[in-house]
Amino acid sequence: MVYATSKHMKTTRTRISRIGLGGFTLVEIMIVIAIIGLLCAIAIPNYVKARANSQANACINNLRQIDGAMQQFAIENQKKFGDPVNYPSDLTPYVKLNSSSSIPACPAAGTYTVSPVGSQPSVLCSLGTTVSPPHTY
Repeated sequence: MVYATSKHMKTTRTRISRIGLGGFTLVEIMIVIAIIGLLCAIAIPNYVKARANSQANACINNLRQIDGAMQQFAIENQKKFGDPVNYPSDLTPYVKLNSSSSIPACPAAGTYTVSPVGSQPSVLCSLGTTVSPPHTY
């Protein structure tokens, strides 16, 4: 029993019933969980695919930048076809360095290999075509 009082009213007894105080039913909660699970099942594979695409694009751009640096190095130092290039020491002055003052690495944890001057392709990623999308240009 609850007693309600007011300045202008006498004390009265009121009974609060439990009819309007219900929560969510188990079925409603299960439907919400099923909808959240369905949305996750749709979103997570798309997120993984977008991440793989962005890593491949970043790797390809790094390969192009290293290739351009290698060509510039070869021209400025009069390197001939087949001359070796010391990676990364020879190319460091020709590449925009990252925050740790080194040539950018493959974002998918691959390693770059530089071929001799004039070889095609001149720079390779160790992941190459073993991943999808491939890390080649």
